[in-house]
Amino acid sequence: MIKKVPLTELKNRMSCFRKQMDVSNPQWETVVIFSKINIYYFTGTMQDGMLIIPKNGEATLWVRRSYERALDESLFSSIEPMNSFRDAAGSMSNVGKLPDAVYLETEVVPLALYQRFQKYFPFKNVKSVDAQVCAIRAVKSEYELSLLREAGRIHQHVLEDLVPGMLREGMSEADLSTELFSVLVDEGHHGACRFGMFDTEMILGNVCFGESSIYPTYFNGPGGKLGLSPAAPVLGSRNRRLRKGDLVFVDVGCGVDGYHTDKTTTYMFGSPLPQYAVDLHNKCVDIQNEAAAMLKPGIAPSEIYTTIMNGLDKEFLQNFMGFGNRKVKFLGHGVGLLIDETPVIAEGFDEPLREGMVFALEPKRGIENIGMVGIENTFIVTAKGGECITGGNPGLIPVY
Repeated sequence: MIKKVPLTELKNRMSCFRKQMDVSNPQWETVVIFSKINIYYFTGTMQDGMLIIPKNGEATLWVRRSYERALDESLFSSIEPMNSFRDAAGSMSNVGKLPDAVYLETEVVPLALYQRFQKYFPFKNVKSVDAQVCAIRAVKSEYELSLLREAGRIHQHVLEDLVPGMLREGMSEADLSTELFSVLVDEGHHGACRFGMFDTEMILGNVCFGESSIYPTYFNGPGGKLGLSPAAPVLGSRNRRLRKGDLVFVDVGCGVDGYHTDKTTTYMFGSPLPQYAVDLHNKCVDIQNEAAAMLKPGIAPSEIYTTIMNGLDKEFLQNFMGFGNRKVKFLGHGVGLLIDETPVIAEGFDEPLREGMVFALEPKRGIENIGMVGIENTFIVTAKGGECITGGNPGLIPVY
């Protein structure tokens, strides 16, 4: 039984997008969406093709593969098959002269793809539609929030209730990663962790023992990991094995029907960590709670960031949000169809929050020879502050 995105949901998304374009770019005439994530957002199916949205007229999803599956999965009103861009162009020629400019997802559309497209759709100029799509995706509907809450429920149950029983001395990071992935899928996780960051591969997240969690990585996050090899820095190391006294750091995504939550939980295996490490961890939990209380409509993400950062002393900041010189310049990020969505709790994000936005807050602090302590949970923006949907356990869960 295919669970379809409701037609009312699809119509509302398209209506909100058109209004966003009318406000930000009143002269717009044509938008073309290529990325599968955004095609799914607007149509409820994730196929190889393109979605053409004219300012005046009905939007059409042109599908190269699989047209049959698109019809099975989607309630979108206009879906047409194509073997190549030529087919769509032939139909569009009946509409009239193309406008000079086309709006595209310039963050994700490769130049070669655009050149093949332009051969049959000879637009003269390209403008970006990324900000407008991100803006409407940032505010979640009740339908979307219901999926996020279910992802958060699974996330909480697995990381807080089940992982402690999975830890055993001598297991490798790769062992825990693969076992954790299997359990998440069994509990309802959709099996992917999707990121918008260019050329980023992620299967599960960061699953690390001890100092592995502060190992250098290209990934733009505060934590690190060894991974399987230089060619595949994913999952976890086959060689780093769990020892008594280790900090266990688990930072993974969980998703339901496309929508992700993000959560980090830490564990003390075999014996407690030194008190100074526990104190630094508890400081991170306090920061999360302080930031969550500010997740209210009308407050800018940049205001939350500067308020928190200005309240921290120099010594604590030394390895805060990354170890050594590998710090990130944010405290949290939007989540939804991607784990790394906008807005970001960082400088430069000055547009006020709106009710229904969803953020992962992740204050973390690296400690030499111990690893990355801290926490991450996913919150919904409400009038009363952030509503946590991934559980309330503060972490450093003892397993001994």
